[in-house]
Amino acid sequence: MRTHNGMRPQDIVILLKIVSIADKPWQYRDLSSSLSISISEISESLNRSKLARLIIGKRIARNALMEFVQFGLRYVFPQRPGAIATGMPTAHSHPFYKTRISSDHPYVWPSFDGNIRGESIEPLHAGIVKGASMDENFYLLLASVDILRVGNAREVKIAIDVLKEHIL
Repeated sequence: MRTHNGMRPQDIVILLKIVSIADKPWQYRDLSSSLSISISEISESLNRSKLARLIIGKRIARNALMEFVQFGLRYVFPQRPGAIATGMPTAHSHPFYKTRISSDHPYVWPSFDGNIRGESIEPLHAGIVKGASMDENFYLLLASVDILRVGNAREVKIAIDVLKEHIL
């Protein structure tokens, strides 16, 4: 049996991508091309997730994933907003959350293709900007996770409700 050396940020990205495609069939190469992650890294990531019991076969262990995201993610993958940059809106700056959360401080994933300026948040993986621009559900899940990483208690509660709706 393989040893488990801990989760990596791209493991969460891959699991959320699988959640976002719902019950549609997927293959490693589909995940690889949509996330800009090599097939070998997809394989290693899914093996880590299997050892952590977050995926069983090709099915997400949704309760376990939600528990990890809700209670552990902000401690395992903490984030502190950085310098002002142009990028893709994330966290409470995501279009879905802008109608629910009022803030004068936008957050972005730095990107040359971005359309707003705000405090930069390091994405869980470099390939998510491309992946999020092609999949609205995936984008919402990633922005929700970023709220858990940088948000206050009220924002986190809203994001957890959205994540539960999509994951469970």
